Amino acid sequence: MAQTKKTRRQKEPGAPPGTLIHVGKRKADGVRVTMIDYDDQKLDEREVDKVAELAARKEMPTVTWVNMDGLHDTALMGEIGQVFGLHPLVLEDVLNTRQRPKMEDYEGYIFVVLKVLLFSDDGSEMSSEQVSLILGDGYVLSFQEASSDVLDVVRQRIRSRKGRICKMGPDYLLYALIDAIVDYYFVGLEKVEENLLTLEDAVFQDPSVSTLAGIQRLKIELRRFRGATLPLREAVNGLLREESELITEKTEIFLRDVYDHTIQVIDTVEGFRDTASGLLDVYLSSVSNRMNEVMKVLTIIATIFIPLTFIAGIYGMNFEYMPELQFRWAYPLVWLTILIVAGGMVCYFRRKGWL
Repeated sequence: MAQTKKTRRQKEPGAPPGTLIHVGKRKADGVRVTMIDYDDQKLDEREVDKVAELAARKEMPTVTWVNMDGLHDTALMGEIGQVFGLHPLVLEDVLNTRQRPKMEDYEGYIFVVLKVLLFSDDGSEMSSEQVSLILGDGYVLSFQEASSDVLDVVRQRIRSRKGRICKMGPDYLLYALIDAIVDYYFVGLEKVEENLLTLEDAVFQDPSVSTLAGIQRLKIELRRFRGATLPLREAVNGLLREESELITEKTEIFLRDVYDHTIQVIDTVEGFRDTASGLLDVYLSSVSNRMNEVMKVLTIIATIFIPLTFIAGIYGMNFEYMPELQFRWAYPLVWLTILIVAGGMVCYFRRKGWL
């Protein structure tokens, strides 16, 4: 996924509601609109050159899936909105890539916002993309910041003509898209778990500054994970509660399954967050214990040398009349005393368990 130049970061203050401005990073070089029109008998997949040709598809009995990769072409977004009769506030939310996952029911269509979490191959870096879905009468619109592989599994199911997706309506297609995104969360959780186990080994074996940085990075990823999945639970639950003619009873069963998967993801994320917090506590305790061991050794060494310094200080005084100075064996006796005192203190420390 190419990340190119940035677009405007926020809407101008005082701009009227429904102003079409792309907010966020531009993650695609160009904008591409594709269409898949299908039922249980035929399949028509093509790239859309003119948005106006999609108007005729709304009246057909088939299911029409229109996907737009790249959101920075606001003029094209406005044309799609006109063809499908979308509210300007919906288009504004689609272009604002900082939306939290949500579900809104408009007259004639349902608007859903989700977050796709993408991980690098080694799982060390995580990025997110916003996907907006609109369910209407006979059609589903999807808007992605950039072309990703997350929704390709749904395309392959339609192309293979297998399963119930070609026999069901657009509400089942909406479910399939949401389910693909939620399933991808589990892939991300596997990578997070691998990082968690690696950090756990490092904390107990050889904690270092890089280990602390890894724990902090993992906590940030889990916070973003939670921010993407926790509102999604309410969005899916809203689809179940909403008494809309666009969602049939047959599809509600599958939406309940997605809801259960969302709960599983949230529970797993919460468990990982607790584990990461525990690792941080273990790391701090380990570093503190290591520091205590160092301080203990230094304290013992200093304590041993205190009486030795006292003895050396006495015989280092420049007094003329010191009786030991005239004794022949005074020097070796002083050294013997020093060794006895030092050895006795070491034995005492060992008996106390301080060494």
